[in-house]
Amino acid sequence: MKSTLLSLAMTGLSLAMVLPAAAKPAPAPTAGSIHSYILLDRTGSMSGIWDEALGSVNAYAASVGEAEEGEIEGADIKTAVTLAVFDYQESLQFDVLRKAVPAEDWTDVTNDEANPRGMTPLFDAIGRVISLAEADKPEKAVIVIMTDGHENSSKEITRDGAKAALDRAKANGWEVVFLGAEFASFGDADAVGMSASKTMAVGQGRMQDSMSALAKKSRAYGKGEEAEIVFDEADRAAADEEGVKERKGQ
Repeated sequence: MKSTLLSLAMTGLSLAMVLPAAAKPAPAPTAGSIHSYILLDRTGSMSGIWDEALGSVNAYAASVGEAEEGEIEGADIKTAVTLAVFDYQESLQFDVLRKAVPAEDWTDVTNDEANPRGMTPLFDAIGRVISLAEADKPEKAVIVIMTDGHENSSKEITRDGAKAALDRAKANGWEVVFLGAEFASFGDADAVGMSASKTMAVGQGRMQDSMSALAKKSRAYGKGEEAEIVFDEADRAAADEEGVKERKGQ
């Protein structure tokens, strides 16, 4: 009897060694999320490029919500976009035109909703958009600041206050980028601690393509495929950064 049991045990062991192990089910892909906050300068000097600036925001929203070819089904990310515009008229005017809109539900922002006017309270607006993001508490966020001019009218916070707000954003692991709309003077961006790798001048006629490309970088960051967002030489060439510098004498 013992020899029979031993023989059976040895046979089972031999089969276990030659037969493949049952495949374990692959873990289900999980969806992440990314919230983009676009802070758009609405001041009077934006008049000549306003339509293009609005078009670039709409292009960003479309691109950040669009899956890349070959993305694994179910491993997609949830995308939301907030748009705020700002200027100064007797006080800071900070209007949120879209609040946490899923990219797939985005409706194009138009001239009927905002027009260029006023002065540039850049530091105040930075403080406000960071506060907006902090209230939302997203795990991952991209804050896009687009302006065509220098700070000239903030009353609520100083340059140091704006820098402190951006430092808090960075401490949360959020990405902040600064775009000069047909504008290449980044003294204000430098003053609030922006890295040169995260600032870029974008020429007239190039804004929509540049914002679409930025949206793809934002999506990659949201999915964990890229640790951060930086502008490389190809991005700068596509944005005609050197052309902006030549036209603006910088």
